[in-house]
Amino acid sequence: MPIYEYKPSSERHCAFCLDGFEILRKINDPELSDCPECGAPVCRKISAPNLAKSGPSLDAANIEKHGFTQYRKSGKGVYEKTAGKGPDTIKGD
Repeated sequence: MPIYEYKPSSERHCAFCLDGFEILRKINDPELSDCPECGAPVCRKISAPNLAKSGPSLDAANIEKHGFTQYRKSGKGVYEKTAGKGPDTIKGD
């Protein structure tokens, strides 16, 4: 269920809706048109979603911690180690 932000759309407001408010609502619920506290008209604000970071961290410390080795391409057929244990370079001859 998303959290929607609302702000008063007229001069009439209460302490609850004065600076705007957030409310948890189902997606299928009709859009809120009045403040739940005072009944003043409100409008929904467009706000950025809060997206969770996906996947594990690929920084060198995390890669080494889990026992992996990371290589970056440094030339044609040449890879240099950036994290972990293993040979410093890999060359495809």
